[in-house]
Amino acid sequence: MKKLIASLTILVFSFGAYAGDQSDVSITIYNNDLGLVKDVRSLDFKKGLNILDFDQVASRIDATSVNFRCLDDENIAVLEQNFLYDLVSTEALLKRFLGKNIEVIGEDDKHYKGELLSYDSRNVILSEAGGQVIMVALSKVIDYKFPALPEGLILKPTLRWQIESTKSGSKKCEVSYLTGGINWKADYVAIVSKDDDYLDLSAWVTIDNTSGTTYKNAKLKLVAGDVHRVQEPRHPGERRREMATMAKGAAPQFEEEAFFEYHLYTLNRPATINDKEIKQLSLFPPVQTKAKKVYLFDSQQRYYFRGPDIKTKIKVNLEFENSEKAGMGMPLPKGKLRVYKEDSQKALQFVGEDLIDHTPKDEKVRVYLGDAFDITGSRKVVDREDLGDNHYRESYEIILKNHKDEDIVVTVVEHPQGWREWNVTRSSHDYRKIDNYKIEFDIAVAADGEAKLTYTIQY
Repeated sequence: MKKLIASLTILVFSFGAYAGDQSDVSITIYNNDLGLVKDVRSLDFKKGLNILDFDQVASRIDATSVNFRCLDDENIAVLEQNFLYDLVSTEALLKRFLGKNIEVIGEDDKHYKGELLSYDSRNVILSEAGGQVIMVALSKVIDYKFPALPEGLILKPTLRWQIESTKSGSKKCEVSYLTGGINWKADYVAIVSKDDDYLDLSAWVTIDNTSGTTYKNAKLKLVAGDVHRVQEPRHPGERRREMATMAKGAAPQFEEEAFFEYHLYTLNRPATINDKEIKQLSLFPPVQTKAKKVYLFDSQQRYYFRGPDIKTKIKVNLEFENSEKAGMGMPLPKGKLRVYKEDSQKALQFVGEDLIDHTPKDEKVRVYLGDAFDITGSRKVVDREDLGDNHYRESYEIILKNHKDEDIVVTVVEHPQGWREWNVTRSSHDYRKIDNYKIEFDIAVAADGEAKLTYTIQY
């Protein structure tokens, strides 16, 4: 089979002039399975009509997005543009040779020659010269021999142009196109301090390339933001994980800038992105910033039709500010943030993870890590009064219990019926009105103790 492929290579490129290998390629990768590829090559033209074959392109290319331009000569005219993707395969060859003579090699070096009548997932059926019909089980087929490569089959996805040139010579040309099958996301690693008041945060760019080609020594740019696209069906592909070594203390590799309504991150060195590879690059080196552990009791979050007595777990959140004053201040792309903490033996343990959205500088980030083991909360309606004329008054009681050996503060979140006019007429604790649908109470709970919040709201 290797001999067959080697001979076919000559036939493929005999249809048009070969455009050469990648030498100057750049790629901009978006968050939504999209890449913009720009490939610059020096191409040899003759005066008049040229047929040019351009391979090493993505198999997931959007053929309607291809743009060809000559950087050295404005008089180059593109007459026709084609994307060839009928690749050589056993299935493709058998299909093309139906009704024609081929040779099948079976077990024990048995050779069967004749006209290919049919094939399926189980058998290949041949008609030999004497008229005898032979059925060969596919499980016993070792190899095939075909007399030639049928016209139209190629070894790699290839762009082909008909180009009119007014003069001959070598010219530098750029081909750009959009492709699916390539994506990037941010992955964050945070190590929280012993007292949960600081964290060391590092960020990694994870690039997943299943576009069907390798981008060698590419100039790499990443766009963070929600770029609108008309969605097309996705094609599944195999993936091979190849993770980069995560070295601490490295200098920043990416330069960030505002771009349209998005943010652009440019890698300050070339990078090779292999096909079927997951590559990780450091977005920024570890930074230390202040953090705050926040306990949240929000009994109404999951219960629109709430009952008289609701027991809800206390959510554990970690909160920090993305500001220069706090040691950060770089716009954070959306991604998964994993948090670790040292145990009593100085070993890092995983304590939770959450997804963060695109976060501009000077905004707070709140990460939900899990539910508290030693803190409980319950909520119930203790009274409801009908005041007439579509007015009523409700009173609530919330009990928080702290089984830890340290004092804590729990933020209680309540959700008034914001579509109605309301007023808190009585409360055992101060509250903050976040908006017409949310109020918050900060309740101190002593170690191994409990606290009670009561309030009345009138609609």
